[in-house]
Amino acid sequence: MLQLPIGRQRWHGATWAFLAVGLLLFGGACAGNKSGDVAQVAAGKQLSRANCAACHGQQGEGAPNWRAPGPDGRLLPPPHDSTGHTWHHGDGLLFRYVKDGGASLQIPAFVSGMPAFGQTLSDNEIKAVLLYLKTLWGPREGAFQTQVSKQELSP
Repeated sequence: MLQLPIGRQRWHGATWAFLAVGLLLFGGACAGNKSGDVAQVAAGKQLSRANCAACHGQQGEGAPNWRAPGPDGRLLPPPHDSTGHTWHHGDGLLFRYVKDGGASLQIPAFVSGMPAFGQTLSDNEIKAVLLYLKTLWGPREGAFQTQVSKQELSP
């Protein structure tokens, strides 16, 4: 084993301690972040802005008065942050909703204006958008959505 001089041993030990603490803090932050891979979230944000923002807003703020149906009877785009209801749904339902559109759910008296994006976005791109949307939620909403997702079949 390589023996370092005493001064270097302390520096070497301090360096490893610093790195270990940094990894614990960074790893803990990542583990608590349900958004997954940073690159995938960044891609999801770009995809959201390109495909979703026209209806849901640049920051996912939704349409004004989104709780009331629009003049055509369709539900208006909700916000995707903690004030909306996206986090009430599991990953599988959200994935199908984006891929196949709101009408695909075939829920009586549910008139959604959500178009299908299955021909526009790949499955991985849809998943990236959903990962990004999860970054807009608070910890309570994220924990709730994780539980709902565990109770359903995910994509």
